[in-house]
Amino acid sequence: MGLADASGPRDTQALLSATQAMDLRRRDYHMERPLLNQEHLEELGRWGSAPRTHQWRTWLQCSRARAYALLLQHLPVLVWLPRYPVRDWLLGDLLSGLSVAIMQLPQGLAYALLAGLPPVFGLYSSFYPVFIYFLFGTSRHISVGTFAVMSVMVGSVTESLAPQALNDSMINETARDAARVQVASTLSVLVGLFQVGLGLIHFGFVVTYLSEPLVRGYTTAAAVQVFVSQLKYVFGLHLSSHSGPLSLIYTVLEVCWKLPQSKVGTVVTAAVAGVVLVVVKLLNDKLQQQLPMPIPGELLTLIGATGISYGMGLKHRFEVDVVGNIPAGLVPPVAPNTQLFSKLVGSAFTIAVVGFAIAISLGKIFALRHGYRVDSNQLVALGLSNLIGGIFQCFPVSCSMSRSLVQESTGGNSQVAGAISSLFILLIIVKLGELFHDLPKAVLAAIIIVNLKGMLRQLSDMRSLWKANRADLLIWLVTFTATILLNLDLGLVVAVIFSLLLVVVRTQMPHYSVLGQVPDTDIYRDVAEYSEAKEVRGVKVFRSSATVYFANAEFYSDALKQRCGVDVDFLISQKKKLLKKQEQLKLKQLQKEEKLRKQAASPKGASVSINVNTSLEDMRSNNVEDCKMMVSSGDKMEDATANGQEDSKAPDGSTLKALGLPQPDFHSLILDLGALSFVDTVCLKSLKNIFHDFREIEVEVYMAACHSPVVSQLEAGHFFDASITKKHLFASVHDAVTFALQHPRPVPDSPVSVTRL
Repeated sequence: MGLADASGPRDTQALLSATQAMDLRRRDYHMERPLLNQEHLEELGRWGSAPRTHQWRTWLQCSRARAYALLLQHLPVLVWLPRYPVRDWLLGDLLSGLSVAIMQLPQGLAYALLAGLPPVFGLYSSFYPVFIYFLFGTSRHISVGTFAVMSVMVGSVTESLAPQALNDSMINETARDAARVQVASTLSVLVGLFQVGLGLIHFGFVVTYLSEPLVRGYTTAAAVQVFVSQLKYVFGLHLSSHSGPLSLIYTVLEVCWKLPQSKVGTVVTAAVAGVVLVVVKLLNDKLQQQLPMPIPGELLTLIGATGISYGMGLKHRFEVDVVGNIPAGLVPPVAPNTQLFSKLVGSAFTIAVVGFAIAISLGKIFALRHGYRVDSNQLVALGLSNLIGGIFQCFPVSCSMSRSLVQESTGGNSQVAGAISSLFILLIIVKLGELFHDLPKAVLAAIIIVNLKGMLRQLSDMRSLWKANRADLLIWLVTFTATILLNLDLGLVVAVIFSLLLVVVRTQMPHYSVLGQVPDTDIYRDVAEYSEAKEVRGVKVFRSSATVYFANAEFYSDALKQRCGVDVDFLISQKKKLLKKQEQLKLKQLQKEEKLRKQAASPKGASVSINVNTSLEDMRSNNVEDCKMMVSSGDKMEDATANGQEDSKAPDGSTLKALGLPQPDFHSLILDLGALSFVDTVCLKSLKNIFHDFREIEVEVYMAACHSPVVSQLEAGHFFDASITKKHLFASVHDAVTFALQHPRPVPDSPVSVTRL
């Protein structure tokens, strides 16, 4: 004990002294290293291409372990369900499942109207897909089922393809509903096939082209579409079907035209139901901390409206449209109508992408919040939900934000909550569905409109995007406007194309800057942004904030020449003109000297006589000799010029100073290519032209900070040759600047600005 106590202070003191010494070393830390161009860097780091792995070999391997791993990969319920913590999660999942089912019931009935289908098919779409996702899904918190945006997209397809009733006879309505159910179920199968196929080939990255402003603008426009589609149920009007571009405008105009024909009983029913729903939602928001679960306003409104309608006879006394017959029990599976595939393929792909984008966005939000991962099986799981659901006459589904938030906030921890909600819906379908025979459709329309509050609030995005990012605001506005005017499918296509074009335009106009050195550092920053950053005398460092490719290579070259302060093209053209004049003068001088030499070679005092009878052959031979003499003299001039250009120290007659042209105020140009992410053929040609043009005006060009993939692409494109080697490529800008200062060219004492005459 005593020895331990005695040695403790000494150990502590030694530890403190070591820590202080380490702090001193950190304060005095510095690094010295030689300049590294690309050749030295490759030698030092032993750079080489990574060995290729043939992925197809592993795909063709077959074993029991691999089969079991594939089974677990594509059926995740076998992974997490055996490890399910019953004591910790079961009660929360049970309450969450009941809460979601209470919301799922009215929303399923209501969103079936959006899809143009009888309400019972909304219940089917709230049961089959939810249970399938319980088996294959990887997100623990999203609530799969009917969704307003997906339903209105399905409704636009069913109304355009299914026949309309010519009158109010029951036979026509039955035939119309049967045709629409066939269209919707076939569409669901096709959507599922697209999603499963894209998921198996890991094509989920397609949703990365749907930016957040695009998705929010699209869902906001879809909310407006949903709102307009419910006006006929709110006012009790019978409207003609409109589809295609400007269909929303035509629907609004028709509603305004037929507004005097509104049924008072229907309007009052919708208004009362809407007020009750809004009041209940306000109470839920205020009493959120005190209530164990939200008050089921939709379910209470549904039950109360059904009882009042049945007791007061709203259908017969006030002509209020009701849901009608809801058959009890499940329907047998039906094969899709493959003849409709050609008509539905475009809409199916659009719906598949939109549905997956919404599901993966919500899934990632909850996954980040709770610390788990949503993988690519999300697309396969959603596709199987739609595929199997379509066989059982469901319409395409996705996940709902409002139900997902309820599932999370009421204690849901896994998709057991989804399974419980689907079993509750199954009970409604089998036994209790027929009780909602007298439910007014106006109440379902009120439920839909009130639930649009969250999506319509996204209109405030315009104000926040105006302050944050004008380009994203432009994407939002174009998406919203195109979706409103052109309908949901064409609107999405226009939005994606515009978003991609905007990306191209933004890369065409990046930020170009001339860099200067921050004092006492090896850091280089834009001289226009950092007042202390100073340009190194005799060296220009140029940087682009975007990669250089075919769309902006010309802009890059123009901006480089402009920022350098030298009219490169003008200097080159003037240099060529003056050199050409020199060649002509030398040629004339050689001709004159040759003429004098001939005259000197003739005998003195001999008279020059002209023989008029000279033969034609003699004249031709004389002309040929004269031409040979001129060509030989011209060849001598060209050889002299070529030798002068090849020599690094050009003769006095070919330099800018000798020609009387102003020289640039820098001898070296450094291209900071750190932003270069890939190289195409246009970029290669542009960089070679830059080397050639600046060497013509006696400025040496270097490159710096290239990434290894870019260097490999430069090699593959045969960029390096005898004149441009890897010695012109440096690991950093500081290395390139240091090397340029060690190998300078003569620079004028004062800067010279060159302008076009």
